[in-house]
Amino acid sequence: MEQFIKALDKDRYCFKYIRNYFPEISEEKKKAGIFEDPQIRNLLRDNSFKDSMNEDEKRAWQAFSNVVSNFLGNKKASNYKELVTELVDSYHALGCNMSIKIHYLRDHLDRFLDNLGDMSEGQGGRFHQDIKVMEQRYQGRWDTHMMSDYCWCLKRDCSNEQHSRKSNKRKFLD
Repeated sequence: MEQFIKALDKDRYCFKYIRNYFPEISEEKKKAGIFEDPQIRNLLRDNSFKDSMNEDEKRAWQAFSNVVSNFLGNKKASNYKELVTELVDSYHALGCNMSIKIHYLRDHLDRFLDNLGDMSEGQGGRFHQDIKVMEQRYQGRWDTHMMSDYCWCLKRDCSNEQHSRKSNKRKFLD
């Protein structure tokens, strides 16, 4: 959602619609695309919002809506790979800056469970904490090295996996 809103032209009707739809939200949060879950759900249900968009915006919004309802919910749709691919393609056509989370989502689709909605928020918090540490380590530069470093950290943390790189973590005996 954040990437979608940031890519919108602030002078066009679509962004003006958001500005009028959420008068209680500060202008800075609107421009940054910072919305809470209930606000996003309201926009997903609002047909007038879709009518305020041009074709590229509609395509990206529809792709976002499909991923939210058919992939990130309780059950994963059988065509989830096509849904995520369409999201990435439509966001690219709209001119969105792609966050590392979207690239991670696209590149690791086979690792997601069938019941994504059944996972707790606490379990999802680890990813955000790990990425924050990586961002600090790489001083905010997002590149392929950061992503590969993150993936290797995950792989090293799996104790039952065989791999050639070893973790430098020190473990204390109980």
